[in-house]
Amino acid sequence: MIPFLSNPQIEQELGKRLKNRRLELNLTQAQVAAQTGLSRRTITAIENGEGSTLTTLVILLRALNALDTLEQFLPDPGISPIALARVQEEPKKYASHPRKPQPKQPWKWGDES
Repeated sequence: MIPFLSNPQIEQELGKRLKNRRLELNLTQAQVAAQTGLSRRTITAIENGEGSTLTTLVILLRALNALDTLEQFLPDPGISPIALARVQEEPKKYASHPRKPQPKQPWKWGDES
């Protein structure tokens, strides 16, 4: 249903859902306002679908014990297969011989011996 709604309709739907959550917890707008530091008018506006900032939405979700819904909203995709392939090292295929130690003095012409 949501993909077919306009942006203002989605804001109204989110506001309605936030209001329902608040009422499920038996909280008044004044109580949520006191708990979050937001004004009661801000909470009313959000519940009426009049828009919000992302920060305000997170504050409300935290106050309504619904912050975990963000995980469902945008789940962490984890590491991509390409990034995983870059992180994994190929196992060593062959043993290597010890290298010749480097001379302590830099090489100069005439030191061929």
